[in-house]
Amino acid sequence: MRPNKHHLLSVALKQLRPTQMTVGYAEVEKRRGAWQLLAADDRKPYLFSHYFPAVLGPKSQIYIVDHHHLGLALLQEGVERTHVTILRDLSGLTKDEFWTVMDHHQWVHTYDAQGRRQDVSELPKRLTGLQDDPYRSLAGEARQAGAYAKDHTPFAEFLWADFFRRRISVKATQLNSSTTLQRAVELARSPAAEHLPGWSGASS
Repeated sequence: MRPNKHHLLSVALKQLRPTQMTVGYAEVEKRRGAWQLLAADDRKPYLFSHYFPAVLGPKSQIYIVDHHHLGLALLQEGVERTHVTILRDLSGLTKDEFWTVMDHHQWVHTYDAQGRRQDVSELPKRLTGLQDDPYRSLAGEARQAGAYAKDHTPFAEFLWADFFRRRISVKATQLNSSTTLQRAVELARSPAAEHLPGWSGASS
């Protein structure tokens, strides 16, 4: 379902609830840098155009289903309010029914920073509780380097993150070197990655 940006709600960022457990902190920092470069007059239009798709859950809690990196970056920059558009009102469901529907629509990703699936009860209550997954940052950097194409498959870059997690050491990601990125690009273009969304074909 596509969001209707003509029905945007102004909400407090701190009220938004995540539907995933991790982000790539390196990507969060990039978004903070982009925000800092915006002129004061450009910030309000930016927030209006970068709205958060969300689902209304039990007790009228607002669960965002995308843009977690941006949300955390804005919070860290001291932004208090943003805009959301409600994709579906599921506030009348019980908690168990709600998460069943969320899972059916692939609107929730309960994998921790080690790539292990957790119960939905382990999801952070606020964006500030999101863990760092360096492989999610690496997946984003690899896509920006042309390793694979942007794809609308839900949580596509987390699938790439898990692919890299099994093939590149944690130490290598912490070094944040061009060698690590080059290795990720090579792996992304290999036949071993052809099952992943956005795969662009094996390099010659």
